Amino acid sequence: MKIALASFGQETNSFSQKKTNIDTFIMYGLHKKEEVIEKKGKTSVISGFLKKLESYSDKYRVIPIFRAWAGASGIIEKDTFNYFKEELQNNLAELTDLDAFFFDLHGAAQSEIYHDTEGELLELARKIVGSRTIILIALDHHANVTRKMITNIDAVVAHNDQPHKTFDTGYRAGKLLLHLLEDKGIKPKISLKKIPIITHQEQFLTDNGPMKEWFDYARSFEKLPGVLSTSTYPMQPWLDIPEGGWSAIAVTDNNQELADRIANKLADKAWKLRFDFLKTESLEPEKAIDYALKERGTVILSDTGDSVFGGAGGDNTQILQEMLRQNVREIAFIPIVDAEAVVAAREAGEGQIITIKLGGKLDPEFSTPVSVTAKVIKLGGGILKADILGLESFDVGEAAHLLVNNIHVVVTEKTGVSGNHPILYQHFGLNPATAKLIVVKTASNWQFYEDICSKVIRVNTMGSTMSQLENFKWNNLPRPIFPFDQISH
Repeated sequence: MKIALASFGQETNSFSQKKTNIDTFIMYGLHKKEEVIEKKGKTSVISGFLKKLESYSDKYRVIPIFRAWAGASGIIEKDTFNYFKEELQNNLAELTDLDAFFFDLHGAAQSEIYHDTEGELLELARKIVGSRTIILIALDHHANVTRKMITNIDAVVAHNDQPHKTFDTGYRAGKLLLHLLEDKGIKPKISLKKIPIITHQEQFLTDNGPMKEWFDYARSFEKLPGVLSTSTYPMQPWLDIPEGGWSAIAVTDNNQELADRIANKLADKAWKLRFDFLKTESLEPEKAIDYALKERGTVILSDTGDSVFGGAGGDNTQILQEMLRQNVREIAFIPIVDAEAVVAAREAGEGQIITIKLGGKLDPEFSTPVSVTAKVIKLGGGILKADILGLESFDVGEAAHLLVNNIHVVVTEKTGVSGNHPILYQHFGLNPATAKLIVVKTASNWQFYEDICSKVIRVNTMGSTMSQLENFKWNNLPRPIFPFDQISH
């Protein structure tokens, strides 16, 4: 029996200034055919999926097509999306007698020509493989699920956790697919319930608060007989598309009424918790830094408005400027994406002093360059090896370690995962445990510093991933939607 395998993931920030092109995918690793399995890594969705199918290798042949992952960034350029569409079409068309197609997706990608890129790809896949071939998808739980996506699949699984346990998602997908293939009597029924909610990211973690309550509620239904999967989707909040909003999904064995009832209950639960999802914890930069300096140990400062995992550029200078204004003398680590600064450092050479305008170039609406005099400590960069979010490496381009007073600034040509993983500093011989303050360009994924940090403080910065969603210019989002509008639910 034959199972086709592909992966396409990009989390679009509709308000980001940088477009997503083929180079963005290459930066995180673009693989085809057998290289997909060779480069799967240890924690990816694909690795979990293949692990579950491992003992069935004599019965099922997995045929990899491509793995294309671009992290989070701006809208996908037309030619780039058409490239992957053609790749999918050409490869699937070559396969005959296909029993299943497993498509690992993010679920929140937007292109210049399609608001619903995943729906477009799935509709194409269904036309090629036909109605008898099982199409199973895995989604990030920050996906925006559309009716076109659901119409063209048999079943779906999603991440159960934030931060994501990608391997577990893939393993559950493999388990469900085997269940569908081994028991021909199963007839999956899917129910999608859209929820008119969009909220900021500060309550997105699933280990506490309202998100834990909602996700735990979804898990409780999976214990019921005949329930194949349940999933909840708090859509990432910077996606401006016509079918945007949160979602709840239930998949059952030939019981549409049960699927509808569960999806409705999950949607009602989110609605009851809607005001809890609006609670903010972030502090203004001045207060956040002052508070952090009084804490013991290493403190993480989460730059919420410049989250590269939400599609921001990674060059916001608001926290850096406040550190300089306060004349912070403690050791601090900050990542900044600035290709021009890297060039200046390289041309000057290691050990030299340079005066430059740093950062604030990619998103000038929310951030401005800051003039600094810095010492070029070391030059570096390239592909960094790290097990992060299902990836095994990422390319930062050329990079430089600059020292501004006691602030260690690692400047990179490309975004990569910015300083959200210690490997960026370790690459330059820096030990994050020696820092008092570490700025991360994410509002949720600081887990890679958990063993050294004593506290995490979210900083309320303005940018393309800021919590003040009402400050964006929305053109496509369906209305009414909470909390922008009054809704009688």
